Formats: sequence, C-alpha cells, structure tokens
Amino acid sequence: MKKLIFIYTLTIAAAFTLVSCSDKRFAEINTDPNRPADVPTTTILSTAQKSLLDNIRGSAGNFRSSMLFAQYFSQNQYTNESRYDLPRGNSDTYWDNAYKALNNLEQIIRLNTDPATKVKVTANVGPNDNQIAIARILKTYTFLSLTDAFGNVPYSSFGSNDPDFQALKLNPEIVKPKYASQEKIYTDLLKELKEAAAQLDVTANTFGNYDGIYKGKPDLWKKFANSLRLRIAIRVRTKLPQLAETHIQEAIAGGLIASNAENAALKYEAKAPNEAPLYRITVTENRRDFSVSHILINVLKGAVGPFTKADPRLPIYARPNSGGQYVGQPYGLQPSVASILKAEDISLPGTVVNAADYAEVLLEFAEVNFLLSEYRNWEPATYVAGVRASLEKWGVAPAAANDYIAALPAANQETVLSQKYLALYMQGNEAWADIRRTGFPKFLVKPGDVVWPNGPGTDEEDRFTPYTGNGIPSRIYYPQKEQTVNLDNFRQAVAEQGNDQIDTKLWWNK
Repeated sequence: MKKLIFIYTLTIAAAFTLVSCSDKRFAEINTDPNRPADVPTTTILSTAQKSLLDNIRGSAGNFRSSMLFAQYFSQNQYTNESRYDLPRGNSDTYWDNAYKALNNLEQIIRLNTDPATKVKVTANVGPNDNQIAIARILKTYTFLSLTDAFGNVPYSSFGSNDPDFQALKLNPEIVKPKYASQEKIYTDLLKELKEAAAQLDVTANTFGNYDGIYKGKPDLWKKFANSLRLRIAIRVRTKLPQLAETHIQEAIAGGLIASNAENAALKYEAKAPNEAPLYRITVTENRRDFSVSHILINVLKGAVGPFTKADPRLPIYARPNSGGQYVGQPYGLQPSVASILKAEDISLPGTVVNAADYAEVLLEFAEVNFLLSEYRNWEPATYVAGVRASLEKWGVAPAAANDYIAALPAANQETVLSQKYLALYMQGNEAWADIRRTGFPKFLVKPGDVVWPNGPGTDEEDRFTPYTGNGIPSRIYYPQKEQTVNLDNFRQAVAEQGNDQIDTKLWWNK
C-alpha cells in the first residue's frame, strides 16, 4: 500500500479587483501545485479504499461508537461514549470522511464516462465498465455505512435522474443537497449492486495491485457485490418483503463469497503511515483506554450466553492481564469507579487484532453463512459452516475447532445470531446494525444491569446507567455543521425521520 495523500479544497465565492493580471498569471494563481490535475484512477482507488476503511474502522466511527454500542469494547477511563454521551464532533468527522471517500469513487466514474478521458484511463488498468462497477460497489458499501449510522442522508446513484439523489453532483454542483429517505436509499443500493455485478467482465483484471481488497480480480468483486446485496436484502426483508426476496434469490444464484480466501478485506502495512486503525490508536497514540468488555470475555469463557464451552477465539480476541487471566472491563461504569481497574488488570485487544498489518474486513464467508441460515429458517448446516469459517479465519487449530463445533447447541434464532455476533468482532458497524435489527444477542448489558458485582463502588455506581436514551443507540446525531450549511434540508430530514436524537429509530428498524 503506497502512501497516498489527497488534498481537499473548499471553493469560496469572493469578489476581487484584478489590476494588470494577465490570463496566464491568473491561471497560475489558481493552480494548486500540491494537487495533480491528472491523477490516475489506480491512485484514486487506493486512496478511496484506505480512506473508507480508515473512517469506518477508525476512532470516530468505530472505537468511540459502534464497537462500544455492540459492547465488544469498554472504556476504562473516559466512559462517556459507552454511556451514550456522544460528542457531535464524532459525527462531523465520520460524515466528512465518508463523503471524501465517496467523492474519490465518484471521480473514478466521471473519468470512465467522460468522452475526453474514458479511453486514456483504461491503459494498463482495465475496461471502463469494470472500473465503474468496482467504484459503484464501494460507493454502495460507503452509503450503507452512512445511512445505517444517521438515517436519511444526501445520496447519489449512477445514472439516476431521481430528484432526491443530489449528493456528489458537479456541473452544476449542488452545495446544499437534499437528504434522500432511507427507504429510497436501500431500494437503490440493491439496484446498484445488481447492475454493478452484471456490468463486470470477470475475464478482465482491473486495477491490479492498486486494488488493496481483491488485487484486481473482478470475479471476486462480483461475489462481494452479491454477498453485500444479500446482507442488505436481509436487513429490509420485513419492510420490503417482495423486493428483498427477489434480490436474495438473485444474489444467491449469482454467486456468493464461498471461502475465507474470498473475504473482502483490506490488509494494512506494518509501517507508518499505513498501519491499521486500532494499532494507530493504541500504539502510535499510546492509548490504553479501550479494553475488551466483560460481556465478551464472559461469553467466550462460556460463563454467559447460550454457549457453555470455552471459545477458542478468546486468546485471539483478547490478551490476558498481567496475572495471566482474561478479565473484561466492566461495561459503562460511572466515571467515579471506571478507572479503578488499570490497564494491567484487564484484558486489552488481542495481538492479532491489534497488529499494525491487521486486515479490516468489509464482508466475510462466515457472515454469508449466517445470513443464509437465517434466510432458510435457521438452517443447521449453514449455521455450523458459519462458525467453522469464523474459527478458521482466526487461525484456530482444526482439533480445537472440531471440539468447539461438536459442543454447539442446536441452530435457532438465538444461537445463529449470537454466533454471528461473535464472528463480527472488530466489525462494529455491522454488529451494531444487526443488534438493532434483531434484538440479539440477549446477553448484552441493558440499563440498570449490575456490571461489576461486588465492585468497590456503591450499588448505583456498579450499575449501567446511560447518560441518555433507553438502551443501545438507534442512530447517531447528524453533524452539527449541517445545521449551519444545509439547514433547510436538515430540517426536512428531521421532520420526515424524527428528532435528531440517538433513540430515534431508523426506517428499517421501526
């Protein structure tokens, strides 16, 4: 992965009095020497992929939100976010970085559709249609993460004339885009993935090694598109049953991710500045305020939840404390007692997940199996296949995997969705979405639960008491700046969706 830097500039309308300024001099003044005018699509793709994963799995969008909401991690010093006191600045960061990635992906599409550039950008890269299709798939993934976090958002779709899809527009640029409804967005995401998969020529390698996810293999991009389509269709099956059923059947027929070797993942590097997001926070920034939660540790020990056998993923997901024991940080403690346990006393994230060259997963074989099990009324074979795929992905020895699988309880809604939760570790955004959609797993902490039995605090201090809301957030706040730069459309979105609060449910979750 090369070091890739894009500089984003804002256009500010201003009036100038130009005295004796030639056209040539004017052009020189308005040329940014740090922003190349002719950037190859390979470079743009690499930049977009890294910025996309940096954002979705970074501090604002993951460690200080979805990884806490899913209760994989717990804060051991500053417990605000794990008690749902969410800074608006996190929303601004997540929103801005998502749209920066989207603008890069949209630029790939522009260069491959503009008659003036579409021939040139194919040289040693791949055909126009494949470049467009891959950009469309990644745009779909990015917009999915945005709408699942906020609800209605500014949206764009390839070749669509829908007046509600106004994001990323140029010529003329729409600086105050409408917020599309989540129902419209989800419907179009399914359409986009269907068309992008059909657009791919699976014989034509595209982007090559500049593609950090699939190394230019369009057949794997097609499987990823179909698998993502399956995820999205399952999400809206109760809202749009007929549409979802059609897309599910077509996605299965089109071919899904069929092994861990086909997982959609971006592997980071063991050198600056391309280390994985968690490594940058815990090692580069020398922070140790994110620990593995007591919920996850206790479930993996077999002490809580539907699985009674110790899970062989425990020493991979977490590190033992200084005494050689696996001890989770009690989730969502009051500030008065949160810092009593020091980093040495509790389990920090495991060395595998905290590696500089960790591979961040977008979608994997285990999830595909759990989705199929759910679709087929909790089918046992795909339930077991999902567990096995997760164990193998994390490097569990075959004998240990077989022992664990032999002790699994029967497939049903609780066991399938609880194993899916365990498999989605480190994929906070998807785990959070699944918890909101299904209400599982049941072992997660609820307001009023005692999280540190026999702890040193008072009874009230040892209980989970959120700052706001009635439980796991249903969404996050819109960025504060939207109320300044796009107020009318912000107000319209709130009027349609509900108050800009964390307990306002999204369309697919109502």
